[in-house]
Amino acid sequence: MENKAIASNFIRNIVIEDLESGKHDHIITRFPPEPNGYLHIGHAKAIVLNFELADEFGGTTNLRFDDTNPTKEEMEYVEAIKEDVKWLGYEWDNLCYASDYFEEMYERAILLIKKGKAFVCDLSPEEIREYRGTLTEPGKESPYRNRSVEENLDLFQRMRAGEFKEGERVLRAKIDMASPNLNMRDPVIYRILHESHQNTGDKWCIYPMYDYAHPLEDAIENITHSLCTMEFEDHRPLYDWFIRECEMESQPRQIEFARLNLTNTVMSKRLLKQLVDNKIVDGWDDPRMPTIAGLRRRGYTPASIRNFCREIGVAKNQSVVDTQMLEHFIREDLNKNAPRAMAVLKPLKVVITNYPEGQVEMLDAENNPDDPSMGMRKIPFSREIYIEQEDFMENPPKKYFRLFPGNEVRLKHAYFIKCNEVIKDEEGNVVELRCTYDPETKSGTGFTGRKVKGTIHWVDAKHAIPTEFRLYEPLILDDEQDEDKSFLDQINSNSLEILQGFVENNLKDAKPQDKFQLFRHGYFNVDPYYTTDDKLVFNRIVSLKSSFKL
Repeated sequence: MENKAIASNFIRNIVIEDLESGKHDHIITRFPPEPNGYLHIGHAKAIVLNFELADEFGGTTNLRFDDTNPTKEEMEYVEAIKEDVKWLGYEWDNLCYASDYFEEMYERAILLIKKGKAFVCDLSPEEIREYRGTLTEPGKESPYRNRSVEENLDLFQRMRAGEFKEGERVLRAKIDMASPNLNMRDPVIYRILHESHQNTGDKWCIYPMYDYAHPLEDAIENITHSLCTMEFEDHRPLYDWFIRECEMESQPRQIEFARLNLTNTVMSKRLLKQLVDNKIVDGWDDPRMPTIAGLRRRGYTPASIRNFCREIGVAKNQSVVDTQMLEHFIREDLNKNAPRAMAVLKPLKVVITNYPEGQVEMLDAENNPDDPSMGMRKIPFSREIYIEQEDFMENPPKKYFRLFPGNEVRLKHAYFIKCNEVIKDEEGNVVELRCTYDPETKSGTGFTGRKVKGTIHWVDAKHAIPTEFRLYEPLILDDEQDEDKSFLDQINSNSLEILQGFVENNLKDAKPQDKFQLFRHGYFNVDPYYTTDDKLVFNRIVSLKSSFKL
């Protein structure tokens, strides 16, 4: 059963204090992604935090698209984000767009100009960076900083009217070029972009910068607690400055927490987009991607991701979480809920020479030994079967308990078989085994005679369903990281292995996103992209066992 308890953390404690003090009587949070890519597992942490924090205290949560940069944003990403949030199990109270507030943001910028708190600057982007200074040296004031209010109003209105080229002018806040916080050194508020916007079309050719737009969006929506990651901690004074100087009625509180970092995983939409654009993966939902869409296609469940996000908790200190923790939660979920089945990924044919030709026997097997309510299934068994290539060795080492000439093993749910003859091709490769079976050793009959040390799985050759198996390894090799190498140099070239094998016939009607525990191989999901009516494709979600402990 899913654990829905929210662990105590410093943000939750702040909310409790604000409610008890009477500062707020209703909590409003928001999840504000920019629609410039697909969400990843790091966003899942923010989604769980914002929605469940508000839900615990009877509050509300907005889904807001921070769509202030039309050069990178697309409706595809808007729709994908909505799908991901819903799939994770959350419903937003209000669907909002930053672009819905463009007119009010523009009017607040006019207010800043009239108060002498903003000016139109003609410096180029390169010059603005040069004038900004460094962490140890103050910046220099722009020669356009002391333009009159009237001139600034005229220029800003003409910027909106489309009179100027991109990069020709910007609107900047007038704060303090000597501030020890570089974010306070007259930051850019508006820039010119002659780009069509996914929501507002061609209505605007000036667009607000994130640091200006975000606090105003929060204030307009009456957000009480604006939760963001630690890289925005140095931006908080600017956040508060804009809310104060723009004379917003609502005053949200920005609170920062540590972002999620996972081993062997890249957490950057920009870098993930490189993987897509360079066709290193087959899309944002490639099962090797840490995107929510990729995790969904691989076979992760919403409950496993929610429980993972709750377990890692919320803190200010940056840390790296072992990917095995995420894998732990999908194993925990599917061990309880996934039906069992048998599959052979690298087939080796076995002919049971003393089994009657033409006979097919239906054997009983539990669908899930941990949940009797999932019932039983029938597995066909006949003279010819497939086993795993690795379950046979012609010259085995000591303590090898699987099949070899003269040795006897148990077939899972079936009988003991003994290897009598090995058939090879012209190149000396083993292509077939000839075995005999003992009809007295049928599984479930209470046979108490001799014992064997090895049990192997199999599928019936006549009824087996041809299946493609896609096995995944980490896409990013942490051990290969080097400052002299580019991100693309860290890609694991062996992150995908494709095998052609078989599954038992009970899976012939398996549908995309159906999940199974395949005996000894791990947990698998029916791929929704490559699977067709004529072809079954399984993604391995995760191997069967791990040494990881919570």
